[in-house]
Amino acid sequence: MSRFRNALLTVALLAAAGLGAAQGSKYPGVGRDATPKEVAKWDIDVRPDFKGLPAGSGSVAKGQDVWESKCAQCHGVFGESNEVFSPLVGGTTAKDIQTGRVANLSRSDYPGRTTLMKVPTVSTLWDYINRAMPWTNPKTLSTEEVYAVTAFLLNLADIVPENFVLSDKNIAEVQARMPNRNGMSTQHAMWPGKEFGGVAKPDTANTICMKDCTPEPKVASLLPDFARNAHGNLAEQNRIVGPQRGADTSRPEAKAGTPAAVAAAAPATVAKPEGSESKAVVAMLNKNNCTACHGMDKKIVGPGFTEIAKKHAGKADYIAGKIKGGGVGVWGQIPMPAQALPEADARKIAEWISKGASK
Repeated sequence: MSRFRNALLTVALLAAAGLGAAQGSKYPGVGRDATPKEVAKWDIDVRPDFKGLPAGSGSVAKGQDVWESKCAQCHGVFGESNEVFSPLVGGTTAKDIQTGRVANLSRSDYPGRTTLMKVPTVSTLWDYINRAMPWTNPKTLSTEEVYAVTAFLLNLADIVPENFVLSDKNIAEVQARMPNRNGMSTQHAMWPGKEFGGVAKPDTANTICMKDCTPEPKVASLLPDFARNAHGNLAEQNRIVGPQRGADTSRPEAKAGTPAAVAAAAPATVAKPEGSESKAVVAMLNKNNCTACHGMDKKIVGPGFTEIAKKHAGKADYIAGKIKGGGVGVWGQIPMPAQALPEADARKIAEWISKGASK
């Protein structure tokens, strides 16, 4: 519903901005044609043929300074990354630079795949760094910084020397040294155009089976009555924190549809936070950089706040403990470090989440 409301608001704003529609507009009376300057702010993609690449340059030495101040915290000093992000550099050789095909990609025993093992075009690196980096503040790098960081990354992989200055004038020469420049397949219908020899033929020849379908399996677990309490009451053998409580095996299993089963399945009812409380907590989340890893209702690195609220409704003490102590394994294998925010702030955030994390 909110998406539909936002769409209506967008149309209304466009209409208000240009009631006198430009001549030849496809939708007379609605909005206006975008100006060349407005289009230019959005049209920033850089293509493999380097169309869209702005003029400029940047050295490996300058790139190292930018990297250490804005990139290394996520990607490692040498592009080796950490537990959160995949490595950018490694797995390529001098021979790969000569052939344009990374030999380690064909090895099933090679431990991992780095970015420079896979990416075939240097324009992809430049474009992504320009659009999306730094991760916490995208589109803030200058053109010189993007050239410099790209040069430093290429130097880490021995594609360019330490004294190299990357520019719009020599980037095509660098492309000719990309380790996997010949490793990209375009002979399939997934490629959108024909500029790289793409074809319209699908990349699979499978036929969809529409008959004799097997019924969808139903996966479930249960404790048979004779074994239900064979090892004592499971509810008393679980810790009092965390999502796993354990079934009360001292009682018979509640049958579906009975009042006991309905009550057990009913979600916890908790009080919703007041509007002023939510605003204060949202400001606190931004202040403590919580929103760098958690979206309001979407996963970024960690789960969204509303997702946490659904799983841990009413568990303010547990959530506060997780904020202060950190942990790993509850939402996946990406660790959340212990947070150094004040105890009172952690408590307010935890109570807001436990009440539903509403904006």
